[in-house]
Amino acid sequence: MTPTWTIERRIQFAETDMAGVLHFSNYFRLMEEVEHAFFRSIGYGVVCELDGMTVSWPRVSATCEYYAPLRFEDEIQIVLRVTHVGNKSLSYEVEFLRGPDRVAQGEITAICCATGESGTFRSIPIPEALRAPLARAASAEAAGG
Repeated sequence: MTPTWTIERRIQFAETDMAGVLHFSNYFRLMEEVEHAFFRSIGYGVVCELDGMTVSWPRVSATCEYYAPLRFEDEIQIVLRVTHVGNKSLSYEVEFLRGPDRVAQGEITAICCATGESGTFRSIPIPEALRAPLARAASAEAAGG
């Protein structure tokens, strides 16, 4: 299994602000987009049914640092790396690349939760079916791929 998950996309006009620059909030949407691609690559969704439970990943931390602006029509790569798989948590970093240049970098930590019928979250240990591919992704990254 490869240690990174990359999507390529073009910045859309609707994602930019009055200055023609990708609005800062959209970096978080794009981090979520690559996260969903990653989960699909391991055969799951960010919300899925496992062991009779609805499992999801609410965020407990999300940050992004911006190094250069992205603009309408820029073609970018968004790269996700799993950096930590804990008992109940998952962390990754996300790089935004325009050609060879890193234009932003984000980090996300999410907690594995079961969703009750009332919509409430309860943190749970990561189910083994998910833990195994997550741990492989993290160990591949720690070993340098």
